[in-house]
Amino acid sequence: MNSLEREIVETYRLPETVLQQAMSPALLIFPENVRHNVKAMIDACGGDPNRWRPHLKTTKSPVIWQVLLDHGIRQFKCATTREAALMLQLLDDNGIDDGDLLIAYPLLGPSLKRAEQLALKHPDSRLSILCEDPESIDAIPPDLGIFLDVNPHMNRTGVPLEQVERILDIARKAWNRVSGFRGVHFYDGHIRDDDPNLRRSRAQALYGQLLEIRSMLNESGCEVHELITSGTLTFEPALSFTPFASLDHGVHRISPGTVVFHDSGTEQKSLATELRPAAVVMSRVISHPAHDIVTCDAGSKSLAAEVGDPCVKVLDHPHLTPLTPSEEHLPIRVDLNQGPAPQRGEVLLLVPRHVCPTVNLAQQAILIEDGEVESVIEIAARGHELMVE
Repeated sequence: MNSLEREIVETYRLPETVLQQAMSPALLIFPENVRHNVKAMIDACGGDPNRWRPHLKTTKSPVIWQVLLDHGIRQFKCATTREAALMLQLLDDNGIDDGDLLIAYPLLGPSLKRAEQLALKHPDSRLSILCEDPESIDAIPPDLGIFLDVNPHMNRTGVPLEQVERILDIARKAWNRVSGFRGVHFYDGHIRDDDPNLRRSRAQALYGQLLEIRSMLNESGCEVHELITSGTLTFEPALSFTPFASLDHGVHRISPGTVVFHDSGTEQKSLATELRPAAVVMSRVISHPAHDIVTCDAGSKSLAAEVGDPCVKVLDHPHLTPLTPSEEHLPIRVDLNQGPAPQRGEVLLLVPRHVCPTVNLAQQAILIEDGEVESVIEIAARGHELMVE
């Protein structure tokens, strides 16, 4: 292990307070690694925080969002009105009058009314939503900006890339509103190839089509002020796509959120940007049901399991392979040729394969800095708001 590897491992040193008092499973967050990841992302953006619109769905906590603000980021993206409410309040508390938040979700009914309430309560920040239907624009409150949601063949939301007339219709109707037409949202999250060169070629081919749409909209009189692309696996292809860096009368922004905490699923995809796991689940070995299997006390109620097996990586224990979790149990196979089985009561740190829903499963998290407990925080933005007044 070289000096850098030792330094990284040292960031995960647990204080006796946690070992003796914290019940498991427990979500642990390491702010030093959060700051490292945020800086690495801004460096990837050429030192310009204006190129990054982080998605708040991963971190779910104003305490962590404060780190983003401290690094000069003023534009964000979220999925729920609860996330929006807490971020808008944080912007107000910091005296920031140029905050910009996109609820990147097609809001309808009471959720749309709630977004209007938030826009009116926080007039110093700009709040926008997505739109894919020209017939719905009249129902969108005038205090909300509109991003046209274009589907880049992911087939989750958005107007299909090929429906040019529909795209034009939405943009024209949005352009004539008070808050107006903000730009185009183009989430290419379906590009998940292991080979980074293949990811780049597939993503950049789509970006060429996106620029054609932008030119068409600009020529129609609907100026596109912002292009939003790219989650975690395509932000590097987007940042290396030269035309995005030199847009006239507009800005391109990437929008990954997972990168703030990082996870083992992303780690497998060979990013060039050096990131570190900043949120892990502390678990204890509670059983030895077989000679080469141990069981931990963290199951699918504390770890996101929808991504398949293994749903976690055991930090600094390559001879341990997690198996399929049940609700409260995680069996782990031990390669006894490579190392011993952990003893009952031994603490293991689990790096989620998908950190975003893992964080949402926790009510609280322990922040650990320099081997000491800094604080216990609420995962305040987890879940959804229920009723609108």
